[in-house]
Order: sequence, then C-alpha cells, then structure tokens
Amino acid sequence: MTTPTTPTDSPGTPQTPVPPGPGGAVPSLPAQTTGTGVTTGPTVVVGTYPDYALAQQAVDHLSDNKFPVQRTSIVGTDLRLVENVLGRLTTGRAAAAGAASGAWFGLLIGLFFGLFSDSGWLAVLLTTVIIGAVWGAIFGAIAHAATGGRRDFSSRSSLQAATYEVHADTEVADQARSLLISLNWQASGAQ
Repeated sequence: MTTPTTPTDSPGTPQTPVPPGPGGAVPSLPAQTTGTGVTTGPTVVVGTYPDYALAQQAVDHLSDNKFPVQRTSIVGTDLRLVENVLGRLTTGRAAAAGAASGAWFGLLIGLFFGLFSDSGWLAVLLTTVIIGAVWGAIFGAIAHAATGGRRDFSSRSSLQAATYEVHADTEVADQARSLLISLNWQASGAQ
C-alpha cells in the first residue's frame, strides 16, 4: 500500500502548507482516514488469501481473540471486471422485463392511492399494476429497439479480486501475525 505524498514530501516542490478548511482544520486526504474518524498510520500485510471468505474468516479469528479489529482492513488486489452473459435479449424479453418493473412501480403507486381512496382498494391496486405493466412493456420494447441490435444479450457485471490481503496497523501487526499463524495451525490439524 502506498502512502499519499503532500507537497512538502516531494523533492523539488515548493514548501507550501495546506490551507485550513472552512471549519478551521487542515483537511486530511481520504487515504489517511477511516470511516470511524480515527486517523490511522501505515499498515502492513499480515495475511494473503485466495478468496474473500478466507480473509473474512481470518479477521473473525482476530476478533474472537480480542484483537482490535478496527485497526485492520481487507484489501482486494488485482481487481478485474467480470461480465457473465445470462442469455440472449430479444424485444419480447425486454418487454417482459419492462412489464415486470412497471408492475412493481404500479403496485407502489396503487398502494399509495389505495391508502387514501374511498373506492375499492383492491380495484385501485389491480388497475395501477396493470397500467404499470403495460407502460413498462412498451418502454422496455422501445428501449431495446433503440439499441439497434448493438447489445442483444443480458449480463451481470461484478468486480473480482485475484487475492485478498489482511492489513493491520504496524503497531499491532506482530500480534495479528501470531494469531493468524495459530489459525493456520488449527486449520491444518496440527497439535
């Protein structure tokens, strides 16, 4: 993991301080803060795992042994975008998907109208679901036809990492390593 440099850290750049922000404090870089508001120092890798579940199990083991897990992080490395093709997308399928989402929207609107309506609540709900499904099918078919056949398949995208590293603050890294070594010994069946 790299540490961000400030203008005072780089050789050859003028030594200008960072001006204070609107609250009067000097702003910190995003990499220097965690979500808890606690500023962290440099971290080191204490374990590398082939999948997220094993990295999560390692941090869980640290937590079970009363380790301060707020000083750790799981970092996915070598990220890649994987797009799984689910099937062929036709105008009929696009219309069906549009009808389904339109029906859900119609159900939501029908619930609101039904709550404040004096007439038959079920009739209002059924009418809005049907109208939503019809308009959703029309817009789904038009949207698919507008692509001109450039994307005639449906897919799902996900980010995947090649490995997952467990990082810990340098002050507690040795303790984390020894606890993770004990986890590996337990997993191997060693006594």
